[in-house]
Amino acid sequence: MMRTSTLWTFLALPLLACSAIASAQTPAKPSDAPPQLERIEEMGEAPITVAPAAPRQQITEKREAGVTSEVKVTSGGSTYYMKPAAGADPANSATLRGPQWKVLEFDLGKKKQKQHDEEAADVPAPPAPTK
Repeated sequence: MMRTSTLWTFLALPLLACSAIASAQTPAKPSDAPPQLERIEEMGEAPITVAPAAPRQQITEKREAGVTSEVKVTSGGSTYYMKPAAGADPANSATLRGPQWKVLEFDLGKKKQKQHDEEAADVPAPPAPTK
């Protein structure tokens, strides 16, 4: 008889634990009163400025004898070039090299030309010949 009472104790303990957990999970009954809402002050209309959209992508193709020899793609601030692979058949333009990115551009001759133009503008014109 001792064994049965121990068995019932071990079976009753998990059942009581499950019923306690189930009763703890039942939500409390909400009240019938509506929740208190805060009044929000209306703000004046702020001016909205819509900037014109910049062109996303510009593609320029160079053709020689009706065949595309170079494609220049400008997207945002980056520029890259696509050219056919060396030794590729010009009629079959499906074989392209990897893109060549434009990293830096040097103005070696333009600065000197600009300085020369500024110096020429500073020099007064020669006087008109008199007769």
